[in-house]
Amino acid sequence: MSIADLRRDYSLSSLVEAELADDPIEQFTQWFADAQRAEVLEPNAMTLATCTTDGVPDARTVLLKEVDARGFTFFTDYRSTKARDLDTNPRAALVFLWKEIERQVRIVGTVTRTSAEESSQYFESRPLGSRQGAWASVQSRVIDDRAWLEAEVRKTVARFPDAPPRPDHWGGYRVTPTVLEFWQGRPSRLHDRLRYSRDGEGWRVDRLSP
Repeated sequence: MSIADLRRDYSLSSLVEAELADDPIEQFTQWFADAQRAEVLEPNAMTLATCTTDGVPDARTVLLKEVDARGFTFFTDYRSTKARDLDTNPRAALVFLWKEIERQVRIVGTVTRTSAEESSQYFESRPLGSRQGAWASVQSRVIDDRAWLEAEVRKTVARFPDAPPRPDHWGGYRVTPTVLEFWQGRPSRLHDRLRYSRDGEGWRVDRLSP
């Protein structure tokens, strides 16, 4: 089968304005719970899109680690490509795709770093190997080979065998949304798309054509 012939019709559910929560974070939380109940593989996986100051876009998948009224939080190496983009152009887009339930959520917002205290609290909850790896990796930089990385891991394990502290170069970012779109697949590509946009202290909801 050719790529052009790959297609699937969506018919699991619908989305109407009367079903929406007043607050988009509440709506996201409801949909996230649905994705968990449906046993979506890594429902917290999200595409993070960034852009350099001169307009060069980039995207990658990261993991959501917290969502609350303040926004959507993830953690990374502050020396990475994504971090350099966000520090110079603190705006981002997120996409959650839950294909098992024929839904996606698109988010646009502004970005700030989490506090050192928040970053340390999450870092200390990570598995030991992940904490050691944060010290060994120089994320996004060119390295000689896999053997170099494994040697750095051995050095880190010898240095921090039990409780590595959070390195200064590692921490969180929070995306504070200004726009959130909830997308529900429908038959014949006539999908339901409802968009929340920040309107003063509240939110305006618009239906978008598919």
